[in-house]
Amino acid sequence: MLQKKVCMVGAFATGKTSLVLRYVHSIFSEKYLTTVGVKIDRKTVNVNNKELNLIVWDIHGEDDFQKVRMSYLRGSSGYFLVVDGTRSETLEKALELQNRVEEVIGQVPFILVLNKWDLQDEWEIETVKIDELLQKEWNIVKTSAKNGIGVEEIFQTLAIKLLEE
Repeated sequence: MLQKKVCMVGAFATGKTSLVLRYVHSIFSEKYLTTVGVKIDRKTVNVNNKELNLIVWDIHGEDDFQKVRMSYLRGSSGYFLVVDGTRSETLEKALELQNRVEEVIGQVPFILVLNKWDLQDEWEIETVKIDELLQKEWNIVKTSAKNGIGVEEIFQTLAIKLLEE
């Protein structure tokens, strides 16, 4: 069976762990738990009649006090750049991280995940910003770890891209 390492990268408290829990274990918890270091999960997906074992590295979020350890990214075949749609500064952090990730592992498939879509009323990220990134032909998906919107889609989409490589 083919195995691929993928990483969850983003600012502090964007919902990376919640997305992984929703995808791998079909659960969501309102209780916030900070990821310390990295947490690794696995899930086998079926893509075009091929089994792919995704090894998901949920890396701690970056903030003013703690930088993402780029060494965690080595060997990654792809990644998720996770943004909290209710905090526009997390998009700026994601764009910064995307450049750093590419310096370490090169250009590999990734998806920009605009998380917390269930809180649309509190959304801070402007459509203009999203449109600019779409012009770069980025894959952008709105998700909600809370109600499951888009979660399966981001993992399936990345899995397909990984098999195309």
